[in-house]
Amino acid sequence: MQRYFTEEDSGTFSLSRDDSCHILKVMRLKKDDLVEVVSKQKLYICKIINSDNNIVTVRKVEEVKQDSELDCQVTIVQSLVKEQKMDFILQKCCELGVSKIIPLNTKRSIVKLDSKETKKIERWNKILKEASEQSKRVVIPTVSNICNIEDLVKEDYDIKILCTVNELSNDIKKVLSKDLNGARIVIVIGPEGGFEKEEEQTLIDNGYVPTSLGKRVLRTETASLYALSIINYITMR
Repeated sequence: MQRYFTEEDSGTFSLSRDDSCHILKVMRLKKDDLVEVVSKQKLYICKIINSDNNIVTVRKVEEVKQDSELDCQVTIVQSLVKEQKMDFILQKCCELGVSKIIPLNTKRSIVKLDSKETKKIERWNKILKEASEQSKRVVIPTVSNICNIEDLVKEDYDIKILCTVNELSNDIKKVLSKDLNGARIVIVIGPEGGFEKEEEQTLIDNGYVPTSLGKRVLRTETASLYALSIINYITMR
C-alpha cells in the first residue's frame, strides 16, 4: 500500500497536489481505495473519499502501530559531492534511518555551494520525503542549510564521530560500544580528497573522535551507509 505524509491532523486529510497527482495518475487509485497516511508521526490506513479539483481527500479508517525508526538520532554530516552521488547518499541514508543530514563545505570539496542555496535544499528534502514513503518510515529526515567546519563545531551531540583514515584513529566498534538508546550521534564524512589536516584538527579539538571504518578506504558515498549499517546492527532488537 502506498504511503504519503501530511501536516494535517484531523479525521480527514487533503493531500498535497503532488501526492494527489501520484495517486490519480501513477497509482490509478479511485474513490474507496485505501492508502497509508502519516500525520504527526502516526500511521493511519485511510480511504479515498473524493478527488475534487484533482486534490485527493482521504478519511481515517484505523491507526496502525509501527516502530520503524532507530532508537537513537543520527545526523550525517556529508561533505558536498556531485549531484548524482548526493542524491544516492540522501536516499540510502534515509532508508537506513538517518534523522538529519548536514551538507558541508570543505576545502577539498569538488562542489562549492552557497549556504543559502534554497533550491538545492528544497530538492534534497523532496528526495528524503520520497525515500521515507518508499522505506515505510513515519519520520521524514531533514536537510539543514549548507554549513562549514566553523558552524559545525557549534552543534551539540552525545557522540561525535569524525571518519578518517588517520593511523591513530579509533575503531568504530569501540566508539559505539556504549548504550546508544536515545543517544544523539553525529558522523562527519569527508570529501573525495579527504579533509585537510587543519580541518580534522579543528573537529578533534571540539570533541570529535577520529574514527576508522575498517582496513579499507571507502568512497565518500559508501562511508555514511557503512556507519549507519553498523548502528542499525547494534540497535537491532
